Amino acid sequence: MSTTTRADETRAAAFEDRLVEVLNAGALALMISIGHRTGLFDAMATMPPASSAEIADEATMHERYVREWLGAMVTADVVDYDPASRTYRLPPEHAAHLSRAAEPANLAVSAQFIPLLGSVEDEIVSCFKDGGGVPYSRFARFHEVMAEDSGQTVLPALRDHILPLVPDLTNRLESGIRVLDVGCGRGRALNLLAGWFPNSRFVGFDLSEAAIEHGRQEATRAGHDNVTFSARDLSDFDCQADREAFDLVFTFDAVHDQANPGGVLRGIRQSLGPDGVYIAQDINGSSDVHLNREHPIGTLLYTISCMHCMTVSLAQNGEGLGAMWGREKAEALMSEAGFRSIEVYELPHDFQNNYYVCRP
Repeated sequence: MSTTTRADETRAAAFEDRLVEVLNAGALALMISIGHRTGLFDAMATMPPASSAEIADEATMHERYVREWLGAMVTADVVDYDPASRTYRLPPEHAAHLSRAAEPANLAVSAQFIPLLGSVEDEIVSCFKDGGGVPYSRFARFHEVMAEDSGQTVLPALRDHILPLVPDLTNRLESGIRVLDVGCGRGRALNLLAGWFPNSRFVGFDLSEAAIEHGRQEATRAGHDNVTFSARDLSDFDCQADREAFDLVFTFDAVHDQANPGGVLRGIRQSLGPDGVYIAQDINGSSDVHLNREHPIGTLLYTISCMHCMTVSLAQNGEGLGAMWGREKAEALMSEAGFRSIEVYELPHDFQNNYYVCRP
């Protein structure tokens, strides 16, 4: 046998081992999502070593399911197990990345994307064959998961890191300006801002009626009378005659999955007053795939893109840019939309996103 053949066999064996790891990791992602949604990680984070029955009681779950879930956690080295006492323990080093008390470092939130995307696998396979896309309405929990995700990346950084990207912006908000969030989802950022800056007026647009209603209810509970939410299709935002003038516009991971991202950006540009500013958070990646090979979650982002961001745009006969449209494409579209100044920032707390500050 030649050296080349032996090398190929070695490579094949290594790849087989890797695929076995992938299968285990994929299964673990599902179980981490369940641990998050059921509150099992939260319960175990504050417990001493305990039996499966004690853990089930603390989390108010059925013991038999908890015991099987713990089996996955033990074999994945997420949870420690003492065979003598038959007790389980979530190490504090692991709880620091898996419990709600660990926010904004709770990676269990992101694990929810795996079962969420798996729920539309059949439709995605059909799209590979027939084209088209899967509409927003098929993603029952997407806005819920995204609200949790933004709760870790956007909300904790909004006041001390994102707003300061624009000099004097906080002072302007305190004095009173008009603010728009395009693709606002459940409106958590707007409701937070509305509470901080009662002299400013806030408006949120999103395609999802359910998400918009959630934002309204949160505003009502908080007593915010300076924020309004509207369900709107933004595919022709650049052509809408009733567009209002705003001093500040936000998008948080909301441009790349639009049917007409260029039109949305043009509409934002046309909505800004002469001293207005547009702040966009979007995925930190390149438009060239080879430049994303070292991205720490590149595979995850391309998967989310294929099974959500790209397909929901194509379902509206849109462009289908996808999450990994990249900084190069983003800057080009922003420039084409009429923004003369485009500054790009990376924030220490958020390796996943770029922050664009655009001025007309």
